[in-house]
Order: sequence, then C-alpha cells, then structure tokens
Amino acid sequence: MAQENPSPENIEIDEIEEFIEAEELDALRAERDELRDRFMRALADAENARKRADRDRREAEQYGSTRLARDLLPVFDNLNRALEAATDETRTQASALIEGVELTLRELTNVMTKHGMTPISPAPGDTFDPQLHQAMFEAPVPGTKAGHIIQVMTDGFMLHDRLLRPAQVGVSSMPAS
Repeated sequence: MAQENPSPENIEIDEIEEFIEAEELDALRAERDELRDRFMRALADAENARKRADRDRREAEQYGSTRLARDLLPVFDNLNRALEAATDETRTQASALIEGVELTLRELTNVMTKHGMTPISPAPGDTFDPQLHQAMFEAPVPGTKAGHIIQVMTDGFMLHDRLLRPAQVGVSSMPAS
C-alpha cells in the first residue's frame, strides 16, 4: 500500500492541532508552576506563623508576669528597709516580729526566684554598668576610682534575661590623679 501524501489542508490542520496542544501544554505548565509557587509560599507562611505563635507563647509564659513582678519590688524593698532599720535593742525586744519579717522576706525571695526573678546586688567598689545599674548621683569620694559604685540604694532585678529594674547606685566621680 502506498502512503498517500497528506494534502496541504491536512498538514495545516495537523500543525494547528499540534500548535494548540503545545500552547495548551505550555499554559498548563505555567499554571502548575504558579500553583506550586503559591503552595510553597502558603507553606512557608504557615510555618512562620507557627514559629511566631510559639515564640509569642513562650514570651507570654516568661514575661507575662512582668507587671506583677514590678509591683512586688516595693514590698521587697520595704521588708529590707524594715530589717535594716531594726536596732539591736529592737531586735531583742521584738525578736518574734523581726523573725517574722525575715521569714516573710525569705519566702518572698524564694517565690521571686521560683518565677525567674534574680537580684542584681552590686557592692561598693564594683564597676558601674549602665546595662544593670542606674546612677542616682555622682560624688568625688577619696580612695575610689571614677566609675566605681560608692553606695547602693536599692537592688535591681532581672526577670529571666530581661532587666526588670536596674540597681540604684551612687557612683564615684573622683578625677584621676
């Protein structure tokens, strides 16, 4: 059997059909690529949202009590001041009262520590650190170096890794000799 030569009309129709199929195929591939890109972006957005929500939850657990913690600091300070103000005579006359204040202060300190609060307790002679200390005054005190702490008014506190309150200190401004 001899093959018939395709007529010009048939060739054109075949070419047109192939062109339309190729064009449709290209359109389908482009749509597939676009949908794949949108899907990958949606997956990335969902993962980012999950990570953000997880981070926000952790921060809320750790730092959600910041206001309460700040409100407890004056109680801590006042209990310390009460113990510092007690003279030897007061301690002998009201030993039970002093013991009660000491126990209350110890329990408050334990609760604060349990919830991630750690004291910043500088001592005279330590170097002033503006990240942890608040300078309340400067004074030239003989026998000290400039930038060293000469007096501590109140302890500071950290809540986990954040500064809750800086320690309030006096700093030496003794000029170099």
